Amino acid sequence: MISPAFLQELLGRVDIVAVVDRHVPLKRAGANYVARCPFHVEKTPSFTVSSAKQFYHCFGCGAHGDAIRFLMEYSGANFVESVRELAAGVGLSVPEESHPAHADIPASRKAAADIFAVLRQAADYYRSRLKKADDAIGYLKDRGVSGEIAARFGIGYAPGGWQNLKSIFPEYNVPVLTEAGLLIEGTNGGRYDRFRERIMFPILNREGTVVGFGGRILGSGEPKYLNSPETPVFSKGRELYGLYQARRAIREAGRALVVEGYMDVLALAQHGVEYAIATLGTATTETHVQTLFRLTDEVIFCFDGDEAGRKAAWRALENSLGLITDSKRVGFLFLPPGEDPDTYVRKAAAEDRWETVPLSTFLLDALAAKTDLSSEEGRARLLAEAKPLLNKITAPVLGLILRKRLAELAGLAHRELNELFPSNTVRSAIRVPRSRRSAPVSLCRKLIRVLLHHPEAALQVDKALLAQAGAEGEAVASLVDFVANQVPLPAPNVLVPLALTHFRDTPHQPLLQEEAAAVLSWEADFDGTAELQGILDRLREARARKRFDQLRAKSLAELTGPERDEMQQLLTLLAGPKPTAPTPPPSHLQ
Repeated sequence: MISPAFLQELLGRVDIVAVVDRHVPLKRAGANYVARCPFHVEKTPSFTVSSAKQFYHCFGCGAHGDAIRFLMEYSGANFVESVRELAAGVGLSVPEESHPAHADIPASRKAAADIFAVLRQAADYYRSRLKKADDAIGYLKDRGVSGEIAARFGIGYAPGGWQNLKSIFPEYNVPVLTEAGLLIEGTNGGRYDRFRERIMFPILNREGTVVGFGGRILGSGEPKYLNSPETPVFSKGRELYGLYQARRAIREAGRALVVEGYMDVLALAQHGVEYAIATLGTATTETHVQTLFRLTDEVIFCFDGDEAGRKAAWRALENSLGLITDSKRVGFLFLPPGEDPDTYVRKAAAEDRWETVPLSTFLLDALAAKTDLSSEEGRARLLAEAKPLLNKITAPVLGLILRKRLAELAGLAHRELNELFPSNTVRSAIRVPRSRRSAPVSLCRKLIRVLLHHPEAALQVDKALLAQAGAEGEAVASLVDFVANQVPLPAPNVLVPLALTHFRDTPHQPLLQEEAAAVLSWEADFDGTAELQGILDRLREARARKRFDQLRAKSLAELTGPERDEMQQLLTLLAGPKPTAPTPPPSHLQ
């Protein structure tokens, strides 16, 4: 593991502008640099890079992070590979710590780190065993998978036997092995390996870390495919097989192809179709679709043309409706009987002729097939079936077109259909969304912004003032502790990426990311000390008012002598002259 101290030194030397500009040409725009976002398709640049904060943020798709994160997202490298690349560029060698545990790391993160560690060891073990498994190698060769592709996807083999993992985990009974999904506890209290006599497919998250496995049995036996169970680091509804390896190809091709199995992904990658990914034995979820739409504007779902395949396609359609926009496309590729994705898709990719069924066509055709449109009752049922689906769509143009086509199928005028169920898409098209910047900013959010811009302010914050501020107060307190424990205090250009790395995968991550993006335009000479004092004064006043209200709720007979004195002091404080708040810079904290 790489130490936080080294990361601080590295991020202090690296210039994110130079890192990004090597891959995405940047143009100066005031204090920052801008470009069209490399992580989604856009016409107007919304990708902003701050030299002062060493942070990038896309106001279109929400992509954000430091130089390390950029390399991971753009090139598909994992965390360690990205750190090493940046370190080589500034003349640093990467030290590693064998036991990087820190007292200030939350227990949930320590548990996740332990699970990641054992999963990585297991993946290495399975890869080593593949070299000695002639049957598994023969199967992969018969399916046309080369050694290069097997290595790229980290394919391994779990041998037969009940406790093979004992060879790498001598302490076989430690809880983390079952928490990671590697072992199963029997009814008699014994333990044994979950995966046996299976070709192993490591499942990686977006950072390239092993979070689970899929295993295909060799020979007969059930289940044919076995996945890791849900764990603290793995959810089948969140992960996609092969996405880590496919991200760059998806961006370059402008499409993502969702297939049904691990071997489909490998076979397609073997023949140059590298933008294929697979769900993990579960239906396509909204999270899956949302993840893919961050990378591309077109998602193609490839299913068998039988009844099971069409049911799976319908689930994918339902979970796509609320996420599509007028610039996002979803299509369905139904395989003819006896055809497999490898041969069929390779031909389509080679000719760049995708005979896909658009989402709108699939939706209306499927609804129409359920009813008898020659009868009034059938057309009424069509409208009843369609209403909840169309209400999910917020894309104005697509929603309007679908409603017109639905009206034609039902034999109604468009006006009559609108009277039956008013259009959500029309309302969303004319509603002016409220800007996040125009919304009131809480004192805790303001304090986070000041801390990110002026790390030394952390030494002046009394955490007792945050006790009544809920989740936002907890985030500020955690940030204060993190900054105060850095020796020496990091500069602002180091703190933002360092803090976001530290709080990754914690409940505080979303809030800190939002506020990090909000300070991109701040100038270095902003008077953070004066602003901090104003915020702390208002927090003290809020605490005093809350305590005064608690005392006032009591009757005079209930108040003790010290409470009466305290109430008088609070009354004097609250009634006295208010401290003059500094004038905030334009749009910084408003």
